[in-house]
Amino acid sequence: MSWLESLPIVLPALLAGTLVLLTHVPLGMQVLRRGIVFLDLAIAQIAALGVIVAGSLGLESPLAVQFAAGIAALLGALLLAWMERRWPEVQEAQIGVLFVLAACVGILLLAHNPHGDEHLRDLLAGQILWVRLQQLWLPALLTLLLLPPLLRAKRLKPLGFYACFALAVTLSVQLVGVYLVFASLIVPALGTRHYRGGRRNLVAGLLGSGGYLAGLLLSLALDLPSGALIVCCIAGLAMLAFAVGPKAGVRTA
Repeated sequence: MSWLESLPIVLPALLAGTLVLLTHVPLGMQVLRRGIVFLDLAIAQIAALGVIVAGSLGLESPLAVQFAAGIAALLGALLLAWMERRWPEVQEAQIGVLFVLAACVGILLLAHNPHGDEHLRDLLAGQILWVRLQQLWLPALLTLLLLPPLLRAKRLKPLGFYACFALAVTLSVQLVGVYLVFASLIVPALGTRHYRGGRRNLVAGLLGSGGYLAGLLLSLALDLPSGALIVCCIAGLAMLAFAVGPKAGVRTA
């Protein structure tokens, strides 16, 4: 497949990845700072559970499915915010328990669905190569609305932070899947943790975008799953950024 032939496939997928990175890069830095790394996996899995519940109820409209995923994620975020106030010393453990519970409930709901395994795989690994431009207008609009509070995430109280997090993850799960949502959130933030200020945001955004582009092109060239390749490419670029970047105690200005 030539570059021109692959452009209609790669461009929408790359735009979807860019929308995910716009919200997840600043969120990931706050997640690392707050020490709640698995929050993303839990909220993403709860949003995916909302999608499964919507399908079980016969809801097929994209807006209805999006609404179900959003409600599930917001309820999960409210529960986590309450648990953080009530039992802050075990918050990471509680996040892990919610993730496992949401995953297991989803498996049970899909147990008698003849396409359950395929549906579950799509929610986890995503189908980013099948994203189309018409699917991106709502995520783009909501991303613009979420960006201002996310760029000031340090000032958000737990409830506001969890709510913004839930909405951002809800948009991302159906576009790229749970695994890519987690990788987009944590890996760029982790690879640039010794950078500082605007340079950190720039490097994190570039390595995330580069990972999406490289993974998509390799997927088309090698006929391998795009989501898994993108995760590997983002991780590789993050390790490179960490290796050539400033070390602990020698942060950039």
